[in-house]
Amino acid sequence: MLLGQLAWTFFVIGAFTFGGGYAMLSLIQNQVVVEHAWLSESTFTDIVAISQMTPGPIGINSATFVGYDVLYTASGSHLLGLCGSAVATLSVVLPSFLIMLLIVRFYLRFKDSRLYAGTMDYLRPCVVGLIGAAALILIVKTTWNGYTPSFRLVAENFPDYKSWILLAFAASYWRKTSPILLILSGAALGLILY
Repeated sequence: MLLGQLAWTFFVIGAFTFGGGYAMLSLIQNQVVVEHAWLSESTFTDIVAISQMTPGPIGINSATFVGYDVLYTASGSHLLGLCGSAVATLSVVLPSFLIMLLIVRFYLRFKDSRLYAGTMDYLRPCVVGLIGAAALILIVKTTWNGYTPSFRLVAENFPDYKSWILLAFAASYWRKTSPILLILSGAALGLILY
């Protein structure tokens, strides 16, 4: 039952996500934290952080880690956790694979179409909005009281002031520091500080 729900959830996420893995994060968070309550917000944030550090697309990595965590938590079995990883990963990439097969077949016929160009023009701002929503979801908890939303910072996503001292963004943006060096430095600082 849970494996089927996991497969369907990630199949739908894969089918309705445009813009890559970061755009996918808001949909994943909504389904696994809000709708199904399979994970807590802090666990989801940890999964996103791990997904960013591991090789591969963040959306697929997140699906892999979520699938493992959901099945392992429900059963206590590492084998079922691995099955959850495989099912979530395959389910999230299957729609894209099928869509790409169709696009390859029909792209040359429709690439100069005004309908195709218009569709792409409307999808670009949606992608930007989904990526922005993913960033806000990781920072802010929104609760709805009737029709009025109330916002608060998610405290467990920001453990303490030491987390803010890690200047990875500044180092990578202005000093053009290697991402590998930043990851290794962050790991060393994390071991020292925590």
